[in-house]
Order: sequence, then C-alpha cells, then structure tokens
Amino acid sequence: MFPGAGSKRPVTLVVAAAAFAALGLTGCSVDARKATPESKTFPFDGTSLHLTTHEVATDLVATDRKDIKVTRWFDAAAGTTRLVWRLKGDTLDIDAGCSGIAVCDARFKVEVPRGIAVTKDGRTTRLTAK
Repeated sequence: MFPGAGSKRPVTLVVAAAAFAALGLTGCSVDARKATPESKTFPFDGTSLHLTTHEVATDLVATDRKDIKVTRWFDAAAGTTRLVWRLKGDTLDIDAGCSGIAVCDARFKVEVPRGIAVTKDGRTTRLTAK
C-alpha cells in the first residue's frame, strides 16, 4: 500500500452504488416494437434523398407513394427524450433517443417513392420493395 493512501472502503461503496443503479435501470423494460407507432408525411418532388438517422434502427422501403412517409416507434422509461423528424430540402433528419440516466428504444420506417436515390448516413443505400 502507498504511504498516505486512504481506505479502499470509499471505492467499494462507489462500485456498489454504481452496480445497484445499473441493476435498477435494467429492470425498466422498454421495447420500441411494442410502442404505438406515430407517422408523419412530407411532400417531396426531388430525385434524391439524404437521410440522417443518428444511428437509430431504420428500415427504408420503396413504395408507390408520391410523398415520404416516416413511421416512428418509441418507448422510454427514463431520461430526457429527443424526438426529431424534419425534411429540409433533400435532407430528411430523423432521431429518437434519450439522454441523462436514460432507458429508451426506438426504430423508424421510411417509405420513399420508387426511383428515388437514397443516401443513408452518407452511404448509398438499396431500398427494399413494398
């Protein structure tokens, strides 16, 4: 032991408190698949779309629609929520999450007109057909 070093007890208490907090948070069950979906449509007449997802699970689907439809599933038990879906020019920005001591889950489905070239988070993306 180093001279003047204090007791290991405070460190043990901090570790125990952190473990207790983690156990308490994992007891909160959230699942976006069970959440009530919300949808929003955006008029769109462009030929390409830039999609920014902020790493939220997102399915892209080519459809026979003329607009863009975004469906969001979001479930949260704790934390400050952050919900974004906006189209500015040819950029669709979607995000759903929480911060602080947070427990949440989210997913999106983005339906775009067939023939639209989509870049998702900077990468060209293949769309699934609906």
